[in-house]
Amino acid sequence: MQLTDHPLVRAALLSLAGLALLVGCGTAPVAATPPPKLLVFMVVDGLPMRQVTGYRDQLAPDGFKRFLDRGAWFADAHYGHGHTVTAAGHAVMLTGAYPHRTGIISNEWRNPNTGAPVYCTGDEAHQYLENKTAPLAGTSPRNLRAETVGDVLRGARPGAKVIAISGKDRGAILPAGKLGTAYMYMGESGQFASSSYYMPAHPQWVKTFNAAKPADAYFKQSWTALLPEAAYTRSVPDGKAWQVNSGNGNRLPALIGDKNEKPGPLFYGNLLATPFADELTLAFARAAIEGEALGQDDTPDILSISLSSHDYVNHAFGPESRLSHDHMLRLDQHLQAFFRYLDAKVGAGNYVAVLTADHGFVDTPEWSSSQGLDAGRLNPSQTLAWLNTGLAQKFGEGKWALGWSGGGVLLDSKLIAAKKLDPAAVDKEAKTLLLQVDGIADVFTREQLLSAPKPAASRQAPQGGQASSGAAQRLLESQDVSTPHLAAMRKSWHPDIASSLQVVVKPNWLISSRVGGSSHGTPHAYDTHVPILSYGPRWIGQGQVNTRVEVADIAPTLSRLLGLRVPAQSEGRPLPLPATAR
Repeated sequence: MQLTDHPLVRAALLSLAGLALLVGCGTAPVAATPPPKLLVFMVVDGLPMRQVTGYRDQLAPDGFKRFLDRGAWFADAHYGHGHTVTAAGHAVMLTGAYPHRTGIISNEWRNPNTGAPVYCTGDEAHQYLENKTAPLAGTSPRNLRAETVGDVLRGARPGAKVIAISGKDRGAILPAGKLGTAYMYMGESGQFASSSYYMPAHPQWVKTFNAAKPADAYFKQSWTALLPEAAYTRSVPDGKAWQVNSGNGNRLPALIGDKNEKPGPLFYGNLLATPFADELTLAFARAAIEGEALGQDDTPDILSISLSSHDYVNHAFGPESRLSHDHMLRLDQHLQAFFRYLDAKVGAGNYVAVLTADHGFVDTPEWSSSQGLDAGRLNPSQTLAWLNTGLAQKFGEGKWALGWSGGGVLLDSKLIAAKKLDPAAVDKEAKTLLLQVDGIADVFTREQLLSAPKPAASRQAPQGGQASSGAAQRLLESQDVSTPHLAAMRKSWHPDIASSLQVVVKPNWLISSRVGGSSHGTPHAYDTHVPILSYGPRWIGQGQVNTRVEVADIAPTLSRLLGLRVPAQSEGRPLPLPATAR
């Protein structure tokens, strides 16, 4: 290993680089009030905003309602990029940059030159500590091409701590940035672990937490409905044919691990699709606060917590299901307990909490179809076969489409070059073929994605809006009638990484070969509309804000709150906080 690869040396060099950037950019902005001692940044994986407001009357008094009743929250918050998946969303939140800048275009994609698979946080140079490391496992932020708020904080104040925790590796690594420390749940062992990118060995508090085997406490525990049956009439009952058996069945009550003799990899993996995994993640967050003394001095710290279970539940059963409904209520109770812990440990007036999601969710196509909507599943293998057959008829024999890559289809650039064909002509023909497939709304080619957006002056401004000029400009960019999703797909597309064809399915459709369950990944509102909820009256204020905002706006807002420069690649704008914020 080279000297510069050692984690401690790397951290020191990056800290110096951050200081150099700070000096080069001038004096850091000064916060209006002293920054909070702890910034608690929370993500609920796969939580559409409609579920927060839809179940508001059933929420506990101090979970989500702490944000809704006593915090500042944004009713019309969206992602600006089109391929809405976990890694892309987690990379946006604290960088303020979309995939066309972060380089995190999806959870996985193919190398456009070789066709080889690439995982968003994969790095073969590093391994998990005290746990197995599978091929393509997420072990470092090597692929992240933008700095985070935490990176800027650590560069300006090296004594600050940035800790990120998640049920998924990408949910921890991407918010942690280059200078933070990530801990992720290990589905084979039930432990939380970091990787050799961050440290040579776990600190004692992590070893102590894992040694107690807290995941085992949920073995043979029953997930039962929190409320009486009549309270779930607004959601779809259990046991529907399209509700996938996630390993725990598709009905409540569900006995976790009932087919296992003892806790093991199958049980630990299945735990993720239950409310118990969120409770376990928050327990590890408490251990991190204690073990790292977060929020205990005047140097601000950041604790990022990504709660992964809601995504697993929605994938298996759909966001319209009673299982998703109940999971939301269970999560609400876990949040209430965690906030009360923070009040006691850090002090109610010493921290700011912000909660968002990495993407929303569409209802399962089968349920949507039963409600009279045009909905369905686009089989990815069959679509590729159709495309290859059509391209072979036009250009000659060969496997022209290598596979799906991120939000699109990767064509074989070497074959195109060998046949001495114009890549743009092949893209155009491929687009023509794909648009014949039922379920596909549009396909954008490299030529379209590289073209300059239409000037805003050529479009008609919205009437009667109260939005700021920045929000109005964003709305204009999204209202190109001829190509309504092009602006969003441009933000999802990186010219060095992404495939030359980007695909958008029709509303209520999925690209899926599964026979059930639901997903996300489109520029449609059910996937882009997510919560941005915040609490910390001293810094944030209180009230509902109806102005359309974007998740990219979180990073510059938190930078201002912490008295920092904005991350270099950020394209967000500070959120329009309620007037009561000081």
